[in-house]
Amino acid sequence: MGRITRDIGIALLAGAVLAGTSACGGKKSAASDEKSSSKAGTAGAKPSPTHPSGPPMKLETISPDSGTVGVAMPISVEFTKPVASSARAEVERHLKVTASTPVVGAWHWFRDDDGHYTRVDWRPKDYWPSGTKVTVNADLDGVGDGNGRYGTRAYRHSFTIGADFETTVSVPDHKMKITQNGKEVRSMPMDAGSEEFPSWDGTMAVMDRQRWVHMTSCSVGITCDKGNPNFYDTTLPWDVQLTNSGTYVHFSNQHPHPGHGEGSHGCIHLSEDDAQWYYNNVHLGDPVTIKGSPRGNTPADNGYAAFTLGWDKWLKDSATGQQTTGAA
Repeated sequence: MGRITRDIGIALLAGAVLAGTSACGGKKSAASDEKSSSKAGTAGAKPSPTHPSGPPMKLETISPDSGTVGVAMPISVEFTKPVASSARAEVERHLKVTASTPVVGAWHWFRDDDGHYTRVDWRPKDYWPSGTKVTVNADLDGVGDGNGRYGTRAYRHSFTIGADFETTVSVPDHKMKITQNGKEVRSMPMDAGSEEFPSWDGTMAVMDRQRWVHMTSCSVGITCDKGNPNFYDTTLPWDVQLTNSGTYVHFSNQHPHPGHGEGSHGCIHLSEDDAQWYYNNVHLGDPVTIKGSPRGNTPADNGYAAFTLGWDKWLKDSATGQQTTGAA
């Protein structure tokens, strides 16, 4: 895919990154423009006398919080402590999804690095229909996690599905195409990852947008040597985040005229005008599908990449299986 030039790509500036990370990431240098999740801890909640004894089962986050999101946005529930395999079905039965347009969907559990179940996501079999109003009722009061903890309250989150705004990236063709409600609205030249630092393939729902992101190669273990041609330490604009490991669509001043295949450290590089347009038009939960990269598909829990998994694989880690939503 061509050479790698200095100061391109991005890496997480601080904190842990996913094992095997070889590419993009970043740390916000300004406040986010999209709120992608809400804290759902049970601070102040106390078990009633009818609750089983034991410490409370708490949630870390429920996403999305509210508002309008894209057609590929899953419902994602993260627990602060592991849920036992034996308790997964009971927990799922108390996470009720309703929608104004009924859809077929299912929960799917992810294991953390220690093999524990700490996150469960719900997605429809196919993308959400635009305009659907969705509610998740996490009625976990008195529900056990199988490890001696019990829920002490319920949570309710509602959101609306926006326009069908889809992005497809063809790595071999160095092109990025955007459609809205099935009609192409823009085609952009782009540069993806290099052979040494390839981009992830798969479908990733947009996680966040940041006006500026500070990017450095040292934080992801690429190199801390300023004399190395792969060293970079820079702040770049118009950043759309796709994965926890740090894949972004953004502008790179080292490739101001992309489309020639020079190669990033895994991100998608656009011209400044295109990057600004994309930043201003894309939203949380809009699907971005990258094809033709040699790296292979991203893990489905690397951000909100639920639709990277086929439906059969999604169902394999569901405790209650396929279901149709009730009416909102």
